[in-house]
Amino acid sequence: MSEADAFLAANPDVKTVELLMPDMCGVLRGKRLTRNSFKKLYSGSVRCPGSLYILDVTGQSVPTMRYGIADGDPDKFCHPAPGTLKPVPWARQPLGQVLASMIEDDGTPLYSDPRAIVASTVARLGELGVAPTVAIELEFYLLDRRRGPGGVPQPAFSDESGYRQSTTQVAGMDELYDFDSFLAEVARCCEIQGIPAEAASKEYAPGQYEINLHYVADAVTACDHAVMLKRVVKAVARSQGLVASFMAKPFAELAGSGTHVHVSLYDSKGGNAFARGKRQEINGMHVGEPLRHAVGGLIACMAESMAIFAPNANSYRRFQPGLFVPVSPSWGVNNRAAGIRIPPSDNEAMRIEHRNAGADANPYLVTAAILAGIHHGISGKISPPPASDGDQDPEGLPELPLNWHGALDRFRDGRILPAYLGKKYHGVYEACRRFECEAFKAHIQPLDYEWYLRTV
Repeated sequence: MSEADAFLAANPDVKTVELLMPDMCGVLRGKRLTRNSFKKLYSGSVRCPGSLYILDVTGQSVPTMRYGIADGDPDKFCHPAPGTLKPVPWARQPLGQVLASMIEDDGTPLYSDPRAIVASTVARLGELGVAPTVAIELEFYLLDRRRGPGGVPQPAFSDESGYRQSTTQVAGMDELYDFDSFLAEVARCCEIQGIPAEAASKEYAPGQYEINLHYVADAVTACDHAVMLKRVVKAVARSQGLVASFMAKPFAELAGSGTHVHVSLYDSKGGNAFARGKRQEINGMHVGEPLRHAVGGLIACMAESMAIFAPNANSYRRFQPGLFVPVSPSWGVNNRAAGIRIPPSDNEAMRIEHRNAGADANPYLVTAAILAGIHHGISGKISPPPASDGDQDPEGLPELPLNWHGALDRFRDGRILPAYLGKKYHGVYEACRRFECEAFKAHIQPLDYEWYLRTV
């Protein structure tokens, strides 16, 4: 029995299945298929516009590129991702969902599919005899549907406690009870959908939470879990009269929300490649040579990767000192102030935690950029700079572009990422994000009137 037949037999009430594909911004797009037409997806006869992957955050085609409107927006075949066909437990009517990737007529992956880009970086690591195991952590805010004074969002009011959080209370347990029913429903939906959410915690601001995903030995699947977790969190919040936001910096004075990616490398015998080779003792931990080379590669390509880690205007407001957000390409053992953290662990679990990306970033592209940096460092045997001690960085670290225009310039001029993302996609990504950047800059903000209307 095929996956589709087994699903429909186990879910006889499902009349509609959602076909989902993550675009450049990590937004899920696609269509709803009726029960009768859904099986066509598995026979290879469902198509969608190829431009779906390269829309801006508002969902429009970018006129500065020759793809989309200019090339007639040709359709491409959709191919369902095995193992992602699941019921949708929060839907009012019985509903299914499945992730898919678009392919060319000859069966090759479409160059702009984020899932295929991750898979290609995994293949590059495979040439070195290693495979990544990946786990992703996501931070988010729970907000009221009603905005506060001046249209500013406000942390959600808890009907369970009768209280609106107003203090940091990082790792606070009472704050979990404030939204106990929300967290319980997220856990239930994740279990039904096979999303390995293993921990939830109160984060560093009122209304801010984090959910950790368990590691998996397939980087594409790890990214699938992350984008599906976002969907669950948003849907459950909506069903309970709340808004869940993965915006990087919704409050100027409070902590931003990040995406933290944990990566280990294992060889064909199951040994952790990061623990191999000549060891160096750093802060009580003996770090293997391949891990140091991986860090060296990550630092070498971090500046040109910032346009992926911080993909929009709001993303750069997150980079402020004193709020556990890395503002330099630093690394350190058991050091949360560093962009690349080596958590304390034994040899079997030795890993890298990459902390630069915002929660608004595309998990697929973030992971692809991280794996690219790791491959670049190991294959080139790149030595990292000295490790950071607390928030004190060593001298000589390269500067990161901490504004959108600067990051896009560094991305455009990058010499490392094009070989991993593909030159065509690299150019398309820069053009699409540049278009959005220019459109955002052209919009007159309320502060323009407040500061300049009568003053100058």
